Amino acid sequence: MKKRILLPLLLILGSVGMSYAQKKSSKLFNGKNLDGWTVYGTEKWYVKDGLLVCESGPDKGYGYLGTNESFKDFELSVDFKQQANGNSGIFIRSSIEGTKITGWQAEVAPPGHDTGGIYESYGRGWLIKPDPEKDKYLKMGEWNTMKIKVVGPTVTTWLNGHEMITLTDEKIGAAEGSIALQIHDGGGIKVEWKNLTVKRL
Repeated sequence: MKKRILLPLLLILGSVGMSYAQKKSSKLFNGKNLDGWTVYGTEKWYVKDGLLVCESGPDKGYGYLGTNESFKDFELSVDFKQQANGNSGIFIRSSIEGTKITGWQAEVAPPGHDTGGIYESYGRGWLIKPDPEKDKYLKMGEWNTMKIKVVGPTVTTWLNGHEMITLTDEKIGAAEGSIALQIHDGGGIKVEWKNLTVKRL
């Protein structure tokens, strides 16, 4: 009788343990190199003092650093510091060919340029911008924390603990792809990143 009870109990506990493990946050950046990522374009992506750095190169074009893994539903957290200009972004459910990206960008930009909003590249453009008053949450030249939660068709972003936008969009809901960091064209851009973690949902 005890064996009959014990086996189902072990199976249940095992499945709970597996479910917990799947939902545990994992590091996207190891602080040492770009393992797990692919560089797209000629702009500079490198590691210095444990930080991931993106910097404009001589071509002053668009550049991307994309994960080799694909993600559907997840919660992402990343710290960023804009050292110069800072026009960048974090793409979700994206695919990249050369320097052409298909996907949705959570904006990372200088003050007054809608950090935390969602922009669709090579598509509909801006889908949603934060209320202008929320721009005060961005600390230019200091460390900021961006969180992005994507579940089905719904995306929510937070900047330094403050909700910036919530958007529900069927096109986003149908997609799956890599997470990618962007460096905008035009030159003169430098952004540092750390503590990149993701939790699959």
